[in-house]
Amino acid sequence: MERKYNDLIGDMIQENDYSYEKNLPGKGKPLTKDYMEKDTFQHFQKIAKDAGYLPPWLKLQKEISVFVQEAQTEKDIKKINKQIKMHNRISPPPMQKSFISLTDLENAKKVW
Repeated sequence: MERKYNDLIGDMIQENDYSYEKNLPGKGKPLTKDYMEKDTFQHFQKIAKDAGYLPPWLKLQKEISVFVQEAQTEKDIKKINKQIKMHNRISPPPMQKSFISLTDLENAKKVW
């Protein structure tokens, strides 16, 4: 029977023999309870954490912390405040930090 339409995806599925799926490691084994209890986002977060992934704003926060501990001059404070501004743009609102000043440097070292 001649088709009157072009079924590109259907043709691709029929042409594929799926031989690569026959010997996959773990095929046929049940999923863990832990996998089934969490939603997709929670599962992604666990995998990312186990792999050592840090969001960009957390990496920047760690860099700022090092800069704050080493800061001594007003020029250093300006660089740090520029980094804090960038951090505040990409971080979630509850995690945003306030700018620091040379007079408040010792307190900032404790906070950071």
